[in-house]
Amino acid sequence: MSLDDARRVAAILAEAARAEIMPRYRNLPSGAVRQKTDALDLVTEADEAAERHITASLLAAFPGCLVVGEEAASADPSLLDRLRGADLAFVVDPIDGTANFAAGLPLFGVMAAAVVRGETRFGVIHDPLSNDHAIAALGEGAWMEGGQGCRRLAVAPPAPLGQLAGNVSWRFLPEPLRSRAVSRLPRLAAAWDYRCSAHEYRMTADGHGHYLLFNKLMPWDHAAGVLLHAEAGGYAARFDGSAYGPATFDGGLICAPDPVTWRTLRDALIDV
Repeated sequence: MSLDDARRVAAILAEAARAEIMPRYRNLPSGAVRQKTDALDLVTEADEAAERHITASLLAAFPGCLVVGEEAASADPSLLDRLRGADLAFVVDPIDGTANFAAGLPLFGVMAAAVVRGETRFGVIHDPLSNDHAIAALGEGAWMEGGQGCRRLAVAPPAPLGQLAGNVSWRFLPEPLRSRAVSRLPRLAAAWDYRCSAHEYRMTADGHGHYLLFNKLMPWDHAAGVLLHAEAGGYAARFDGSAYGPATFDGGLICAPDPVTWRTLRDALIDV
């Protein structure tokens, strides 16, 4: 699984975006948006159509692979169990940032990661609007590729606590951690949440923010992004300091420029 393989997958994501997502952007018919678990957890006909397109294309390009799409796993949670031991699996988020997409906001992306026996080997995050993709392969660096050419990505340099700016997705934090972390945000320079991990990972891997903090760790939201961030020079670990893996679904996650900044953020926001 190399950058060349990742580029094959990037082309599949781009084609699905052209065929299934962009024709429906700001053009969803009545009844095309549904709730899944609650009013903030949505699925649209574009998600489902794009996932079918991507799944079929991946199976054709990589015969025998397992495809774990967000919508398929919602219908059949046993797919997540199969992810742990698969020789080759692709984790797919057909539209990350569905709430933004459904609202007509230009902050959504398409993500895929290749997982080989529990290890993420490459990740792709495609932006259908700019028609470019952030891409990383294990040991081969992180890159932005598209209409403006190809350039290497690098995370922001470390900074003191009061100068750190980044993403905090606090919605899924359990109490009392949720209240504690939110009450401590003024210790930082800035915190935001774009409701779209695709763009949050892209911008952080490109140095436009120092950190990311998440609690819910579904693999389609994080497998590609964590590898992208690591290959751009960053450091990530769960709240307890253990390593993240694509078959890890809980325990929270902090991404930072380096281990020292990671510890600073955890001490400032998480620790009692």
